[in-house]
Amino acid sequence: MSRIHEKDFLVPPGGKVKLNGYDPAFTGPYKDKSEAQAKLENDVEKLAALQDVLYASQQRALLIVLQGMDTAGKDSIIKHVMSGVNPQGVHVKSFKQPSPEELRHDFLWRAVEPLPGRGYIGIYNRSYYEEVLVTRVHTEVLLNEGVKGAEDKKFWDARYESINNFEKHLERNRTTVLKFFLNLSRDEQKKRLLERIEDAAKNWKFSSADIRERAFWKQYRAAFQDMFRETSTENAPWYVIPADHKWFSRVAVADIIVRKLESLGLQYPTLPPQEAENLAKAKQILEKE
Repeated sequence: MSRIHEKDFLVPPGGKVKLNGYDPAFTGPYKDKSEAQAKLENDVEKLAALQDVLYASQQRALLIVLQGMDTAGKDSIIKHVMSGVNPQGVHVKSFKQPSPEELRHDFLWRAVEPLPGRGYIGIYNRSYYEEVLVTRVHTEVLLNEGVKGAEDKKFWDARYESINNFEKHLERNRTTVLKFFLNLSRDEQKKRLLERIEDAAKNWKFSSADIRERAFWKQYRAAFQDMFRETSTENAPWYVIPADHKWFSRVAVADIIVRKLESLGLQYPTLPPQEAENLAKAKQILEKE
């Protein structure tokens, strides 16, 4: 089975990042979806088994962060990569525009409550990173909220530092963080937006805000590059995933998640002696029936 090389997508910690160096149409060793299907199915099965051990052991948690421009395929990743896992062990949180209650707190406050407990996988569809993306491109949002210094580089450096400290805290407390940026080309986004307009079954997905934000494409690319440079760390690196072909995005993300869970070396819990004895007695009773 063809291998996917994680280094093709990993953002080196501390280095300058140019998104032009990442091909959004890259498909690795696969020519088309049919070639990659077996790999995806195999990883979906592995992920289901690994999640079962994660849930049973209650030793670690996994937080998956998905970022990307509109139509990049975040929902598709969740639907297909997580298709085999037990829904009881996975929580998905979508980050929309902050509520009045959320705005009364610090920018990381709303990211804390939905964190996965040990034994669980948490998925953030968008995340606290919106606070160095949308608010970076639209500084007027912060200024209108009375936030001072949003036009100052020191303000954003402080936010990056807070995020890095937050993720370091999570890792120290046994929550592994995987961060994926779905790297979509401008031409492919145009194609997908037109599909949402022209296909009646997809009209509900379309928002006029998608067109407004598309006008800020270059500004968002610059904000993403700054974000990668400042927040891709050894304990919580960023992966830039080619997103022009959804089938390849799914394969790449599934492969990285499986490898990470395997690296944790989790095992099913060992029963204490008394419980093991009770188990043996129960077996004897059942076998005599």
